[in-house]
Amino acid sequence: MKPTIILENIGKLDYPAAWELQKKYFEEIIQDKTDNKITKNTLILVEHHHVYTLGKNGERQNLLISDERLREINAIFVQVDRGGDITYHGPGQLVVYPVFDLDNFGIRTREFVYRLEESVIKLLKSYQIETSRMDSAAGVWIDAGNQNARKICSVGIKSSRGATMHGIALNINTDLRYFSYINPCGFVDKSMTSMQIETNNDLDFNEIKERLSMFISAEFRANLLTQIPGDPGFPSC
Repeated sequence: MKPTIILENIGKLDYPAAWELQKKYFEEIIQDKTDNKITKNTLILVEHHHVYTLGKNGERQNLLISDERLREINAIFVQVDRGGDITYHGPGQLVVYPVFDLDNFGIRTREFVYRLEESVIKLLKSYQIETSRMDSAAGVWIDAGNQNARKICSVGIKSSRGATMHGIALNINTDLRYFSYINPCGFVDKSMTSMQIETNNDLDFNEIKERLSMFISAEFRANLLTQIPGDPGFPSC
């Protein structure tokens, strides 16, 4: 029997509120596993206001601007509990948080990350953007392995007892200038790109959300159940 993924398409939401929602679902999975109850898998799709997040093993020095400058560019800084270093989220970027119980899919963390990356690679190929992985860095890259390597999708997760949170960030129509204020993921010699830059077109954000959710459900061999806004547990924004 296929596992089910509940899709919550939130729209725009501040990062701290989305983080609290993830933690709520994550803790529910842990508690349900402890109580030997059926767990649920939730796929949260969201677009954030300007925010820089730093992973638990990251270096604050990779944020290259002052608190005053952060305020000037209408951004906030948040230290979080995922892996990885610093990254940026903001308008025009699709952020996907799979809060899954990996036991439902019979996989572990390494394959979980692989399947997320594979979903993005297949999505981008449908827009004639050829991408791949890079041995030395997580995420999805264009021209990986050469001097023109540029990242189009970042990956950073937390996993405990088979439960996951955090996820991926795909640059669609993202203002890439915001990446100039950090060393993305700690790199000083790699650049960021977006679907808009690579196709030289403004793209339909909602269409990409729908397509990516379908690619993810297919990659995880799961049924996709759309959460209807207004249902219990669906946050307003």
